[in-house]
Amino acid sequence: MTIVLISVKANGEEESVPRISQQDKARNRQNIVDAASRLFRSRGVDRVGIDDLMKAAGLTHGGFYNHFPSKDALAVEVYGAAFERSLGLLAQESADGPDEDGTVVTRVVNGYLSPQHRDDPDGGCPSASLCIDAWRQDDEVQSAYATGVHGYLDGFAGELTREHPDLTPAEIRERSVRLLSELVGAMVLARSIRRVEPELSDEFLETNRRHLAD
Repeated sequence: MTIVLISVKANGEEESVPRISQQDKARNRQNIVDAASRLFRSRGVDRVGIDDLMKAAGLTHGGFYNHFPSKDALAVEVYGAAFERSLGLLAQESADGPDEDGTVVTRVVNGYLSPQHRDDPDGGCPSASLCIDAWRQDDEVQSAYATGVHGYLDGFAGELTREHPDLTPAEIRERSVRLLSELVGAMVLARSIRRVEPELSDEFLETNRRHLAD
């Protein structure tokens, strides 16, 4: 809902001055974050201008600074929100436990290294879609990415511990690091050649799916 304030001009005439509600402001902010999440993943932070970003959010350029002091500050929020959502899905998989499709790790591997995930870079897991861009950003943005990486390692470690109670914490940690590295590496390679070498792209997915799900 938009609140309308009445102000009085110097000549005594009244004029209406629209003022958005807190609900509208929160919705506009979320629209900016959602648009940035898509654009940052598909183009990279540095290749997205404020004009393009606000147009994608359905807002005007000047409104950006009512919500964020800088594009870097927005990037920090985008990275954090993207990982929060992705890690939430991982937590739900873990809570569901094993089923007819296999263990939790097997389901995660098969879903991550799927053609559907590969072909949706602007909406897929941020561990792969944002990793190439993260090293170009400032320390705050990199820290947001690192926090997400730690979240994945912790999530994998918890599940691997349940699946392999005989392994030591050091072995679990090593497997978690390898699992995330191989998932992200395979996805980045598969996406990087998808249009010009579709068969090789599929091979990266299929080979790593088969290896990691064993």
